[in-house]
Amino acid sequence: MEEKINVTLKVWRQTSPNEPGFFEIIEANDISTDASFLEMLDVVNERLLDIDREPIAFESDCREGICGTCGLMINGQAHGPEKATATCQLHMRTFKNGDNIIIEPWRADAFPIIKDLVVDRSPFDEIIESGGYISVNSGAAAEANQIPVPKEVADTAFDAAACIGCGACVAACPNSAAQLFTAAKIQHLNLLPQGQAERYNRAESMIEKMEEFFGTCTNHGECESACPKEISIDFIAWTNRDFIKSKLRNPKKANYK
Repeated sequence: MEEKINVTLKVWRQTSPNEPGFFEIIEANDISTDASFLEMLDVVNERLLDIDREPIAFESDCREGICGTCGLMINGQAHGPEKATATCQLHMRTFKNGDNIIIEPWRADAFPIIKDLVVDRSPFDEIIESGGYISVNSGAAAEANQIPVPKEVADTAFDAAACIGCGACVAACPNSAAQLFTAAKIQHLNLLPQGQAERYNRAESMIEKMEEFFGTCTNHGECESACPKEISIDFIAWTNRDFIKSKLRNPKKANYK
């Protein structure tokens, strides 16, 4: 038999970026424990619409833990209490009947609130645009084995490429730093042979773009703990190394005296 629970939601509501926000108490009753957290919000929104009340604005897309749009602060934790779990993968069986659940958007100056739980994460796009790509000659596809890649390198690059750009690392960091996101996007290219031609320029341009929006890493490690893909902070160290090397290769640009 399907188990159902009653929970009380304390949800952040904000009509627009320039309006003050507030917490609203909403009762979510008869929620299936098999429902995902986002499905619970869907049910709540349907009930709000039935009584002519404004539904809760939140983001989602794939609902498979891949796209990264679903990020929420749940009881003060990015994506909620389950480790290595995106909000869309979190199920209501994690909670108990009668629980109070506080739901907030990502809290960072670089992620201004658009409405309710929806934030503007376009600074991530600007970081990617500044160097998160490789230049290739167009034409016929190359043979799959034309460029040999050691398995260890391929596996490590894939670990970095698992980043879904959700922003949990920024939301969890006391400094609102984006080093883990940026490092993952840099190193999944820098580790591969195809990324070597632009390796140091990539590290330099993406880090400098990141610094326009986000705080500085001070090794709290909260980013790694909050990451739904468990991306290691080792990537930050490797990126710092590449950034230093980029300045040594171009001392004039580094403004050394």
